[in-house]
Parts: sequence; C-alpha cells; structure tokens
Amino acid sequence: MNTLLGIVLVLGVMILVHEWGHFVVARLFGVRVDVFSIGFGPRLFGLKRGETDYRISALPFGGYVRMAGQDLSEVDSSNVAPTGASDELMSKPRWQRALISVAGPAVNLIMPLLLLSGFFWIKGLPYSAYLDQPPVIASMKANDPLAKGGVAAGDRIVAVNGSSTPTWEKVDEAFSDLRPESSSYRVTVEHEGATREVVAVGKDLIQADAPGHYAMVPPIVGQPIRGMGAERAGMKRGDLIVSVNGTKITTWMEFKDMILNSGGRPLVTVVKRDGQLVTLKLEAQSIVGEDGKANFRLGVGAEERWSYKRMSFGTAVESGSVATWYGLKQLLGVVGRLFSGKQSVKMLLGPVGIIDQAGQAVQEGSFAVVNLMAIISLNLGILNLFPIPILDGGNILLLTLEGIRRRDFSLAFKERFVQVGLVLILVLFGYVMYNDVARFFPIHS
Repeated sequence: MNTLLGIVLVLGVMILVHEWGHFVVARLFGVRVDVFSIGFGPRLFGLKRGETDYRISALPFGGYVRMAGQDLSEVDSSNVAPTGASDELMSKPRWQRALISVAGPAVNLIMPLLLLSGFFWIKGLPYSAYLDQPPVIASMKANDPLAKGGVAAGDRIVAVNGSSTPTWEKVDEAFSDLRPESSSYRVTVEHEGATREVVAVGKDLIQADAPGHYAMVPPIVGQPIRGMGAERAGMKRGDLIVSVNGTKITTWMEFKDMILNSGGRPLVTVVKRDGQLVTLKLEAQSIVGEDGKANFRLGVGAEERWSYKRMSFGTAVESGSVATWYGLKQLLGVVGRLFSGKQSVKMLLGPVGIIDQAGQAVQEGSFAVVNLMAIISLNLGILNLFPIPILDGGNILLLTLEGIRRRDFSLAFKERFVQVGLVLILVLFGYVMYNDVARFFPIHS
C-alpha cells in the first residue's frame, strides 16, 4: 500500500505537473490538445472534456501531451499529418513551439520551490530533534582538542566564548564558523556540578576534523538503500548497533566514523534486533561524494527524528529557495561527475528504484515524501532539457537550428534525428532498469 501511494504521490504528481506545463502553454498559444496522458501505451480509463481526452495509460513510466498537427517525426504524433489549420502546433511560430517544449521542464524546476516553501510554511522547517536536547557529550574522538583538555563523555557544554549554549543547536552555531585563523575557542563545561574552562585553538579543531564531541543520537538504523553494503549484508530498519569490530558503539556518529575510516575493510557489526543479537559483516563501498572526493559508504543513515520550527510565509519561501538551489547544485554536480566519468552510471535510479524509494518515503513520513518529490521534479526538469532527440531539450535544439537556417529540416532528417535519440534513451533506460532490478538480488555488486 505504501508503494502504491508513493507511486501516485511522487511519480504520478511529478509527471502530471510536467505535462501540465506543456498543456497550459500550448493552450495559451491556441494549440488544440487532443490527448493528455499519464503513462504510455493503451488507454486504461479517462474522460473527454472539450477537445481533450484526459487519460491514464497502461505504462506508468512517463506521460505525454499530444497536440493537433504535431510534426510526423515525433514519436507521439499518431501519424496524422498537419493540415495547416490555425490551431495546430506546426502552424505556430518556432519560438512558440520552443516555449511549449520549455514549459514542462520549467514547471518541474519551479515545483520544488513551491513544495518545500509550502511545507515549511504549513508544517514548519524540519530539523533533527536532538538539537533541542541539552549538550551533554555522549562520546568523543580521541583527537578532539577538548578531549586533550580533559573533557570527557558525560560533561555538559555550558558556554562557548562566553555565549550560553543550553542546547546542541546553540553549540553547533558556536562552532559553525570554524576557521584556521580563529585564535581560540573558550569552552565552558560542567562535570559533576563543577564548571571549568578549556581552550581549544581553531587550527587544531579544523585539523582534527572536529568538533568530535557527539550528542546522544542513538545508533538506530534507518531504511538501508537497496544494493549497497548495509542492505546486502542483511541490515534492517530499526536495528540498534551495539558494536563494530569489537568496539562498543554509543552514538550514530561513532558508527559513521567507523565507516568513513574503514578503508573498505570488513566491519563485523553486532546489532540488536527484536531482542536478539545478530552479527553482520558489512563492507563499505568507495563512492564519489558531492565534493568530488571518494568516501566509504554503506548506504544507510540513522533513523530520523524530526522537530519542526514554525515559520512566516516570507521565511518559508526563503528557506524553500535555499533548499531548491542547494538541490539543483547537487544534481548538476552529479551530472558533471557522470559525464567526466568520476561517478558510475550504476548509481542512477530508474523507475523500479524510484518506486521503491517512494514506498519507503511514505513509510518515513510527510517530509520524506515532499523531499523525494522535490528531488524527482528537479531530475525531470534537468533531464528533459538535455539536447537529446525525443526529449524536450532535443526539440528545442532542433527548433533553434531551424531558426538559424530559416527553414525546416526535411522529414527524413528529423525522423533519423528522433531515431538516434530513441536508441540512446532505450539503451540508457535498459541499462538503468537492469541495475534497478539487480539491486534486489544479493549477488549484485
């Protein structure tokens, strides 16, 4: 049921939004729309209103808007040649046809801003619930300069540079501007009722990849990603990590450090599941991150516990804009690494993977669903702008070249152009689908 709901919310809504963009701009320019379809293939059901047949089709991996008098080279033209009527697509100027093609991806790129801003305004800005807790240190890195100053697990951080720190959020704010040139940080800690001050040099904190003093975030496993080390080894959502290679684990960040520093070596991990201890042999994979550097990852995160900060409409839009821009930069970074060969195409998710993630998002809650919808929408927007035949970007490229030539290409050329794009898309689709399905089997590597 979660998966079905996820398909409707994530794939269905995002495809609907994309096609709606094409539809609205086409109607704005007076183009008759014969079919508005969610999905491809045979019509399952729908309704006809005015001149348009609104339908749900059998294959839920996309959608299309069929406009009257489309170019015969287009895959969804229905082989009905343009008659020259004023309400047909090919009767409109090239710039209008280009804007119709741009409209779908444009709406997909705008949609995350609307989704996230609306969620932040109605529900609030989500943040990790532990940030509201008193800053009692659960564990520390051995190289943390505060540890060298005698601070230990169980101590509470009272102030940083004289500013009170009643919560972990305030501690994070105090250390958020760490710079090598910062002379020192005066950290006041409380131990068994007595307070004392420890001085840590900014340069030492940076070199130690610190602060390495951790809050009590329980090492409870969230949903593992299919096909990655944690899932292949049998780790399950809700597992409580007890130890790794014989070392007791108290907080999630300790487990994360063990993964990052594993060097790809096996991590013999003991977890508590349904009251029983289970031993797993985990093997992290080296994956290129957002910064272009390779890190070891297992494909699993901590079970998220959220709190929400109420926001005004203006601050919600501002936060939504920042989150959308951040997501767009991440996506463009991934695209760049794919083309440069620094990231494997195997990491891409196809329909099966997206459907699986959509089901998981429904299980995790409203923010996970909205966040995934925003990610999928950005992906659809960017992907469809690629100058590949049969995609919107390919159509825009063709119209641009025709505009430069001041005459249309021959039908034979355009058919060949579309065929090349179709082959490229089918090969990529087949490869991604293969990896999608392979993630469900333990032999996949």
